[in-house]
Amino acid sequence: MVVSKKLMKVGPWGGAGGHPWDDGGHSGIRSITVSYDRSIDSISVEYDRDGQAVPGERHGGAGGSQTTQARTASAPITWLIKLSFPDEYLTAVSGHYSPIAPGGSPVIRSLAFRSSQRAYGPFGAAEGTPFTFPVDGGVIVGFCGRSGWQLDAVGLYVAALRPERMYDRVQKLGLSAYRAVMHRIGPQQQQQEQVNQLNGDALITHKT
Repeated sequence: MVVSKKLMKVGPWGGAGGHPWDDGGHSGIRSITVSYDRSIDSISVEYDRDGQAVPGERHGGAGGSQTTQARTASAPITWLIKLSFPDEYLTAVSGHYSPIAPGGSPVIRSLAFRSSQRAYGPFGAAEGTPFTFPVDGGVIVGFCGRSGWQLDAVGLYVAALRPERMYDRVQKLGLSAYRAVMHRIGPQQQQQEQVNQLNGDALITHKT
């Protein structure tokens, strides 16, 4: 997975209660932990930053009393979504928001996630105003929102996916592996293989 460094911030959806928070954009998402009952109590995200795991803060209340990777009948529940990063990445978030009590401020009542491989959720109570944000040709790389005793609002950072180029493969394999690849594909294909990387305003072309 190769993610563009240009990010787009979307949302938030939900209410105006609580305090604003912003995890910022990263190079990917490794896991999401959601605590919920009648609403989303809290959310915390473990991100990836250039191959290193970056644990995010928990946003919201104290949360559920149980951690599981399979739905149980007891509530509140804390659910761990562990993605098979980097092969699996987040592509959509949806949910509902509404007040829990009449006259109250809207909060996030439910959340659901879709990755490049499967769907997770919904978690919470699917009641109130629905929202959804599917990313076509991109990936969700960060979260933001508002929270106090629970999750009041949620927003996203989105980045475009781009095809993995030879330059990216070189960076992963290292110079010695790159030379081995060039030896295997032969001189004719080497002449045709060009690697372009946009570095500021300069276009860098690697030739053999």
